[in-house]
Amino acid sequence: MKRAIVIGASSGIGHEVARLLIMQGWTVGVAARRTEKLEDLKNCAPERVFTAQIDVTNEKADEALYQLIEQMGGLNLYFHSAGIGWKNPTLEPEKEMKTMQTNGLGFVRMVGEAYRYFATHGGGHIVCITSVAGTKGLGAIPAYSATKAMQNTYLQALEQLATKKRHNINFTDIRPGFVNTPLLTDSEHFPMLMTTEQVARSIMKAIRHRRHVCIIDTRWRILTFFWQLIPNWLWRRMKLS
Repeated sequence: MKRAIVIGASSGIGHEVARLLIMQGWTVGVAARRTEKLEDLKNCAPERVFTAQIDVTNEKADEALYQLIEQMGGLNLYFHSAGIGWKNPTLEPEKEMKTMQTNGLGFVRMVGEAYRYFATHGGGHIVCITSVAGTKGLGAIPAYSATKAMQNTYLQALEQLATKKRHNINFTDIRPGFVNTPLLTDSEHFPMLMTTEQVARSIMKAIRHRRHVCIIDTRWRILTFFWQLIPNWLWRRMKLS
């Protein structure tokens, strides 16, 4: 039996990926800060869907994850979709700190627990939503951009660690461009905007093929490739807000 847990399943990409996993016959644990947003997933297959209230910024969130795994009878796939971010060119302290707590501390707390579980239970697959925003430091979204770069590096480091320790753990770093989710406001225009359905289908393909890094989609792969070639003296003068 295939068992998956989706953290951040209440909306956006996490919700759509959880729905697709359920439709494909997986037993799925769905977790978020707001459990009422998970009821439609539960109704898809009540006997195969487990819900849990988990806030990744809570110091005991890793314990809640382990309890959900035990309730499900094991785990094969951990999918991390919990994240926040804002445009914050004025560096409002509350926004910067919340972003760091969720995308930084919360990410390490939960992914670390999934790694430890798989390391002691024969392996598994860790899949995380990061972002193309981690490619370069983006002035309009300082904390978000920095935490996404950290997530990319953390997953790369864990992959090296798992290989060294000979743990049978696979990692997939999902880096979407702009996606039409509640994370983005309707009042602004975002170029090359994608739907959650489109992105979720690409993610499921990346999971099946156990891709190491998956930039969604082709347009963003091309764009980020050229971003990486831009020297810092020129990058800091560019206006990307």
